[in-house]
Amino acid sequence: MPLVGLLRRGTSFFTTAVAGAVKAGAEGEVTKETLFPLVTCEHDGDDDDDCDHDCAACPSAGDGTSGYGKAFDKVGVDNDSELYGGVKKYSRHVIVATGETDWVRDVEDIKGSVMEALGKTVNKGLVDDRDGRLMISASNMHPPQSTSPDKQQATTILLLPSWTLVENVTPATTPELISRFINPSPTNLDPLSSPPVPPPAAASTTSLGLPAAGRASRLTLEIPTSPLPALSGSPTSLSPTKPGTPLTPTPDLQNLSLHDLPYTLDSTLRATPFPHDTLILICSHKRRDARCGISAPILRKEFERHLRPLGLWRDLSDMRAGGVKVLFINHVGGHKFSANVIIYRKQDREGSREGEDRDEMNGRAEEAMQGIWLAKIAPRHVEGIVKHTILEGRVCDSGLLRAGFDRKTGLNSW
Repeated sequence: MPLVGLLRRGTSFFTTAVAGAVKAGAEGEVTKETLFPLVTCEHDGDDDDDCDHDCAACPSAGDGTSGYGKAFDKVGVDNDSELYGGVKKYSRHVIVATGETDWVRDVEDIKGSVMEALGKTVNKGLVDDRDGRLMISASNMHPPQSTSPDKQQATTILLLPSWTLVENVTPATTPELISRFINPSPTNLDPLSSPPVPPPAAASTTSLGLPAAGRASRLTLEIPTSPLPALSGSPTSLSPTKPGTPLTPTPDLQNLSLHDLPYTLDSTLRATPFPHDTLILICSHKRRDARCGISAPILRKEFERHLRPLGLWRDLSDMRAGGVKVLFINHVGGHKFSANVIIYRKQDREGSREGEDRDEMNGRAEEAMQGIWLAKIAPRHVEGIVKHTILEGRVCDSGLLRAGFDRKTGLNSW
């Protein structure tokens, strides 16, 4: 369980001397050796039984090269600053589909974009930041080819850690996106949700389920089958609204009906669960830092080379359940530690209850259990990341760990 009362957004830069949120009821800080289980994998050694030594042909870390080429090595990475900690704490992560792999310096400055609209909403204080800021990232995920009824280009967002895909998002619908999906969703510091309790059956009603942010916040409407009683006084009216605008009933409304929804029924937002077990995010923001533009496509090929034989590779158009999806995203901070790789993992199969199949784990299987932020990643590290981090939730080299959370143990550090 996370410690109650962690500092809010804007005050959460931790140094290694004080870095790490403390597990509730425990003493001491969360160190890079305790945040995630560690496994020894000396990438260039000959005495490591945990490593398949596929990386033996890669340049070693000690010769000053990265495996990315002379242009990358000419700039190099920062090997003097402390890598662990120092990441600004965030509570949720929104990944916006743009179909691009490079962007302007700050994606929230892209006029008419969902990133811009989300950034403005955050600045107005309308996003629940109880466990930290909302991190907003552009990605190369494919946006839909259609436009919304108001002629705005619609896109898709992925909300983490709830693993919720929300389609048909436009700048105009971002208030609805925030109130219906983002604010009610779990944060990186929340414990994994228990399976939701279904609402009790009501007499003489019909239930209509609408998509919401995760199973725990499912919206169920109870529609009376008998006519509403007459209202006294002047007729009740509802203020004119546009899709995505809250409805405000007059004070003399005596009974609830469909019109009491927080948003109109013709809302175009549609939510579905993210189908994959693991998401790998790699910074490819070349216009922000050339090293990211060089390293991202090389890392993607390395991940594909190791994941495809295992049947886990899922390219951008492959939405089959399970497997691993790799996405490019814009600058996440710390490009001097290129390459940055953020890995989100769902619940482990071994974490299920006795007799419970992974597909029957309900809400807990649909939320990210771990977020593992690695940096200084070179091609030679990919083998160990696939074998140990993606498949087992362990970290091969604590010297590559920047930050992360584990909702199963309640540990986190930034």
